[in-house]
Amino acid sequence: MMRVSIVLILMIFFTGCNNKPADHLEHINGYWGIEKVEFSKDSIRDFKINEIVDYIEIVDSLGFRVKVKPQFDGSYIPAGEPEKIIVTTEANEVALNYSTAFNSWKEIIVASKEDKLSLKNERGIIYHYKRYKPLKLDLDEKENE
Repeated sequence: MMRVSIVLILMIFFTGCNNKPADHLEHINGYWGIEKVEFSKDSIRDFKINEIVDYIEIVDSLGFRVKVKPQFDGSYIPAGEPEKIIVTTEANEVALNYSTAFNSWKEIIVASKEDKLSLKNERGIIYHYKRYKPLKLDLDEKENE
């Protein structure tokens, strides 16, 4: 009886921790600001301010990423050319395969939550993003007299 209980607990644990590839894409669409870049465990660069953010949109394993520059009125100005994305699953990892007219590369989704995203490139560098919240300043506000 004890063996059966242990086996059931282990099965529940491993199936509960097993993320499906679709789970990684659930929150990926939207604006992302770089939080830090992890070159190795001992070499990390933090980013406090994001002058340029990434906009990602993926539907049915196809999409794009484009760099945009946030404006004070809440709008965005493109700051680069869109990069095509094709999503693939390789060995239980979700890969974002990018391509432009000049280059192609791949990043693996390490973690994806509603407000956090981590991508690892082919050189092992991990990019940690946080959900970008736009600035919205009312520039037409009049001073009180």
